[in-house]
Amino acid sequence: MADFTSGFWAWFIGIITVVSIAALLYFALNMAGRRRAPGEKAESVGYVWDEDLHELNNPLPRWWLNLFLISLVFGAIYLFLYPGLGSYKGYLGWTQVKQYRQEIKQARKKYGPLYEKYSHQDIASLASNPEARQMGARLFATYCTACHGSDARGARGFPNLRDSEWLYGGDPKSIETTILDGRQGAMPAWGAVLSKEDIFNTEEYVRTLSGRSAEPQVAAKGKKIFETYCAACHGADGKGNQQIGAPNLTNDIWLYGGSQKTIIETITHGRKGRMPPHREFLGKAKVHLLAAYVYGLSADN
Repeated sequence: MADFTSGFWAWFIGIITVVSIAALLYFALNMAGRRRAPGEKAESVGYVWDEDLHELNNPLPRWWLNLFLISLVFGAIYLFLYPGLGSYKGYLGWTQVKQYRQEIKQARKKYGPLYEKYSHQDIASLASNPEARQMGARLFATYCTACHGSDARGARGFPNLRDSEWLYGGDPKSIETTILDGRQGAMPAWGAVLSKEDIFNTEEYVRTLSGRSAEPQVAAKGKKIFETYCAACHGADGKGNQQIGAPNLTNDIWLYGGSQKTIIETITHGRKGRMPPHREFLGKAKVHLLAAYVYGLSADN
C-alpha cells in the first residue's frame, strides 16, 4: 500500500527536508561570524534594552556551533540510512514491521523452549500444574484481559470464562481451537422479516425458556414464531448448538443482557461477535498453555 496518494508529496517532503537542512547549515555558519583580531572590541548592532543592555556582534560560541553542526550531520546521516525523505526507504531498508518481526524471532528463539516443554502434555494435566498455570496467567493478562477482563468474568458481549457455559464447547480441545482459529458469531437481524408484535411475542416466549413469567397467550404466539425462525439454530428446546455458537436460552446467562428491552434489540437488529485467531500471533505452544489456564478457570468453579 502506498504511503502517499500522489508521488508529488514524496518529492515535496524530501525536497523541503533537504533544503531545510542546507538552510540551517548556512544560517549556522553565517551566524558564526568572523573572529575578531586581538584587542578588537565588539560593536553594538543597534538593539538596546533597559538603556544599557546592548546586543553585540559577537560570533556564536565555538562549542555551541559545533554541537549544532554535529546535530545537522547526524540528521543528514539518519535520513540517508532510515526512512524520512518522502518515499525513500533508507539505505538500510528499515521498517517497523521488519524490526517487529526480528524482535519476535529473537524472543521465540530465547523463550520458545520454555513453552515447548509443555506443548506435548495434555491440557487437563497442565491446568493443575502450578508453573504452567502461572505462565498461562501471564499470557492471559497480556493478550486476553482487554476483552474478558482481568478476572476473566467477561463483559457485555464478551463471555465469562469462569462459568460452565460455553458457546462453542468448554472441553480442552474446543477451547484450544477457539484460541487458535478464533470464532465468528452472528445472530441475524429479524427486524425486516418480523413485525414488532411478532418480535415482542418471540421475546416473551424466549423469557419463559429461562423460567421467567410471561402472558401465556402471548408466549404461545411467540413459540410458533420461535419454532419457525429460531429453532434451526437454538434448537426446538432452546438449548442452543455449540457447533455454530448458538447460545443456550434456557439458563440465566446472557451475553448481551436478558432484559426485555435487550432481547427485543437482539432479535430486531441481530448481534455480531468475533474472537480473533491467535495461531499466527502466539503460536501453538503458547496457545496450548493459554488454553490450559482458561480450562482451569472453568474447572475451578
